[in-house]
Amino acid sequence: MIELHEVSVSFDGQLVLEGADFALKAGDFVYLVGQTGAGKSSLLRLLYMDLKPQRGTVRVAGFSSSSITRREIPFLRRRLGVVFQDFKLLEDRDVYENVAFALYVTNTKQREVKKRVLLALADVGLSHKRLQMPHELSGGEQQRVVIARALVNSPPLLLADEPTGNLDPASSNEIMELLQKINMRGTAILMATHNYDLVKRFPARIVQLKDGRLMDVELKEKR
Repeated sequence: MIELHEVSVSFDGQLVLEGADFALKAGDFVYLVGQTGAGKSSLLRLLYMDLKPQRGTVRVAGFSSSSITRREIPFLRRRLGVVFQDFKLLEDRDVYENVAFALYVTNTKQREVKKRVLLALADVGLSHKRLQMPHELSGGEQQRVVIARALVNSPPLLLADEPTGNLDPASSNEIMELLQKINMRGTAILMATHNYDLVKRFPARIVQLKDGRLMDVELKEKR
């Protein structure tokens, strides 16, 4: 699903990656960890081709940074679900319309839109909230809407950028349980986080971004 080969990139004068190699297979769940400012969000931007590497090749869901055209980028992004920390919901639209928006931009037929939106909302346990506005929801519920929007195109890969960063511990656990359920159905997930307590409670492969390098690490127990 993801392959980085000798990738180097800097953003805003900051080194993000230097000669980095990385691979994530279909169905994997991988945590991307690193200190604040290490470049985790910039790495995710590389994966949905919002940034291009200065050297090396990024391959995601069958697309390559070395050959993808501007016209092809929207087709790549339809194969990805992206979950942001700050929700990025449309405040003037209800829950249903926020999820449906991802289908409207691809000219999906209305009958199919309704079917897929209701299925996605049922998946995240929010069918009963479909007519509510974002400001009427809790933080955890808003993040569930974001996840439903990310899943509505049935992408094989989900990128999650600090999805629990603005949530309380109980809501964070609920979101992690939901992501695990999604992963168990076959969706690959790359989740950037600095919440090591969550990583400990919901173990999976851990990749650390440090000094421009990506390396597999094991979480050490504190004594």
